[in-house]
Amino acid sequence: MATIDIDIAYVEKLAELLQRTGLTEIEIGQGDARVRVVRQLAQTIEVQAPAAVAAQPPASPPALSVEPAASELNHPGLLTAPIVGTVYLAPEPGAAPFVTLGQEVREGATVLIIEAMKVMNSIRAHRSGRVTKIFVDNAQPVEFGEPLMIIE
Repeated sequence: MATIDIDIAYVEKLAELLQRTGLTEIEIGQGDARVRVVRQLAQTIEVQAPAAVAAQPPASPPALSVEPAASELNHPGLLTAPIVGTVYLAPEPGAAPFVTLGQEVREGATVLIIEAMKVMNSIRAHRSGRVTKIFVDNAQPVEFGEPLMIIE
């Protein structure tokens, strides 16, 4: 087995190049020798508790719709799945959902989670408004671009 003479300064320069460019991996080869430098990104899972809602007399919120109507597919408040994965409407099993029908939300608030490859991705409201339709059920698989909810 051949030994490789490693120039530590060269490896450090490659690591700096990764940092500067935002790349996560670089591999350089010369003859049979190869040097591979990989930068692992820290994965952050962000979960926010739902905002406290003042008790209100029961109202009849809009009905939960499973299939969006054709007119709803072009609605400016339509939130669609940015990735493929499994939808979770609450931060953990048994917890209150992030949002409910009729609830007011602010732009940037977490409205659900999509799990993709064991990573929980917070899906945030793209606008402020009231949640008028929810098209998905908890633990339902979704495809990219699939309608999730409408925020008016």
